[in-house]
Amino acid sequence: MSVKTQVRRFITENFYLPDPTALPDDGSLLDQGIIDSTGVLEIIGFLETTFQVSVDDSEMTPENLDSIEKLATFIAKKRQAEADDAPISVPADSAAP
Repeated sequence: MSVKTQVRRFITENFYLPDPTALPDDGSLLDQGIIDSTGVLEIIGFLETTFQVSVDDSEMTPENLDSIEKLATFIAKKRQAEADDAPISVPADSAAP
């Protein structure tokens, strides 16, 4: 299941939407009143638990968290950043003597 699908499912199952199918991926969750500040915290908890990423205080912005599309993009960037920071292992037979 894609990140976008998982995020959409979480939002539609945990927040009130009169018609979940009417919510576009780029629709503002805050402007439409779907989430408030408490909802943002719930979404952050979901992201950290489901996708094993850490959301820093400085990342808690509408640019990262205000739509399904922005949430999916944010997760992709976090995963890439964490992959880039992962230690590189060198096979034992290629190590210098």
